[in-house]
Amino acid sequence: MIWLVIGVLLWAITHSLKRIAPGLRAGMGDAGKAVVALASVASIVLMVIGFRAAPETPLWTFGSWAVYLNNLLMLVAVAFLGAGNSKSRLRGKLRHPMLTGFLLWSVGHLLVNGDMASVVLFGGLGLWAMLAIALINRDEPAPLQFGQGTLAGDIRLGVISVVLYAVIVGVHIWIGPSPFAV
Repeated sequence: MIWLVIGVLLWAITHSLKRIAPGLRAGMGDAGKAVVALASVASIVLMVIGFRAAPETPLWTFGSWAVYLNNLLMLVAVAFLGAGNSKSRLRGKLRHPMLTGFLLWSVGHLLVNGDMASVVLFGGLGLWAMLAIALINRDEPAPLQFGQGTLAGDIRLGVISVVLYAVIVGVHIWIGPSPFAV
């Protein structure tokens, strides 16, 4: 479990560096982007290794409704993640679409994975997303203004979200676990 904890902490620190130590991050210049990218990949590798090696310690189990709710949350999470870089009207309505999508991903996965390793992984990353939102709001109290977006942007976001969700489902079925297993 130690590799999982280290991976989650590395992710959180790496992705919060700009907010918690702006001078350090700014002093790294463009090389900092490579460091953040490398640390991000390392954190994902550590989280995967740690999660797969962690003992299964069950904490809770919800009914089959949780699987359906998780799948719905995942579709919304994918749309929110995509909205962060879209020209949709949704982008203009949400202050933190990508972090909100990340948080929805976390909550959805906690609904269907009630073991200790999942709490560390999904709970830890969900806490990071909430912390990131709080840090951004502290540093930038006035929300950034985005364009109004267009219907075409909404349609494009919807189509891309459904296709990406289908790819994610396919990968889950291929490597397991199936997101539709009840």
